[in-house]
Parts: sequence; structure tokens; C-alpha cells
Amino acid sequence: MPKNIVSNNIISFNNVSKTYDDRDVALVGAYCSIPQGAFACIIGPSGGGKSTVLKLIAGITDATSGTLSKPKHIAMVFQDGALMPWLSVLENISFGLHGKGLSMARIRSIAMKYSKMMGLQGLEAKLPRELSGGERGRVGIARALAVNPHVLLLDEPFSALDPKTTDELYKDIIKIWKETGKTIVMVSHSIEEAVALGTMVLVVKERAIKKVFEIDLPYPRHEHILPYMREVRHIKREFFK
Repeated sequence: MPKNIVSNNIISFNNVSKTYDDRDVALVGAYCSIPQGAFACIIGPSGGGKSTVLKLIAGITDATSGTLSKPKHIAMVFQDGALMPWLSVLENISFGLHGKGLSMARIRSIAMKYSKMMGLQGLEAKLPRELSGGERGRVGIARALAVNPHVLLLDEPFSALDPKTTDELYKDIIKIWKETGKTIVMVSHSIEEAVALGTMVLVVKERAIKKVFEIDLPYPRHEHILPYMREVRHIKREFFK
């Protein structure tokens, strides 16, 4: 975990439940605290509640009961990047900066900074259809970082990518997390991925946060490292019981 992490919690669920108007229960009595600067990974089976947890943090939906504490400034990266197809890479990155009273020169400077940070140099004028899946993912992350959020949410950002591209993005996102000190909350479909990236793993199933695992391992983490595999097996026992 980066050295600038402090002990206070930036996100806290206190007995949070979510029920939709048709009485469909999406989350029941959730308790969890995420420290500022953490990299929290949410895993769980389909329909188990992990997407609801992310939507509550994002403010896409509101809790029916309980208390959810979170900062106002949150940015979210969706699975496909959710890029605007008619805008260039640089225009997509800078989209959220307009209307903030910044000069065009300042907006361009910020967009170029995050384009470089995500390894998109030379692609700034291209449209999303001209990019690979990995490149589109990088644009989505750069756009979210450009608005300088307190929390960055990632919704299964690597699920549609090939293993080589995924591995490259793992390295990118860990590097950026360490450099910026941002709190990251990511939904993942893979226990191995969650342990490879996270400082904590939230197991969400049966519409509840069932268990929180703290992960204190050096990076990089992969299947050839025994402590990494031990953590994976430990979480799998909870996940499948």
C-alpha cells in the first residue's frame, strides 16, 4: 500500500440495505469500511449484490436504509470504457473538464497529462473505433482520472481483454494507484485478479457483504508466488462455501 495512505475510512457501509420498488431485495444489512488510498476489489457470483455495492458508492442508486458515508467526488470507469464514439481520444479524456471554468489551454494540458500517464501518446487524434480494447480501457481510465476524483470506481474493466493486454493494464493501474494515492474500488469476476491487485477483497454474495479480506503482499503478484496462491485459496474457500 502506498506510504501516503492514512488510517481514516473514505467509504463506510453501516447496516446498508437496498430494495427496489418492486420489492426486489438487492442488498441486506451491509457493513464495510474502506480506508482512504485502499485498492478494494469486490468479488461475488452474478446476482449476489456486488454491482449494487458499486452503484451505491457511485450514487447511481440510493440506499433504502442504513447509512453510507462516501465523498462527493467519484468517477466511474465502465466495462467498455463508455467512450463517446464521435470524439477523439483527447476529447474523450477532456470531456469532464468542460464547464469547470478552465481555459482551453488548461483543459488540453490536463488531458495530455493523463493521456501520457496511460500510455496513449500518438493516439490523441484517433476515434474509439480505431483503438484496441486495451487502448479504449486506458482512455476510460484517463478520462476518470482527469477530473481528479477522490474515489475511482472500476466495473470489471479487464473482463473483455486478452491475457497479455490484461497483464499490461494490471501493471498500469497499480503504477497509477501508487503514484496518485487514489482510492480505487473495482468489481471483478476473478478471485485471482482481485488478489493480484487489491489491498482488500470484499466477498459479496447472497445480497450481503459476507467477508472482507486484507491483502498485504508485495507487487507484482502472480501464480508462481506461494503467498499469493495461499491468499487465493483462502478466499476461494469463503467464496464457495
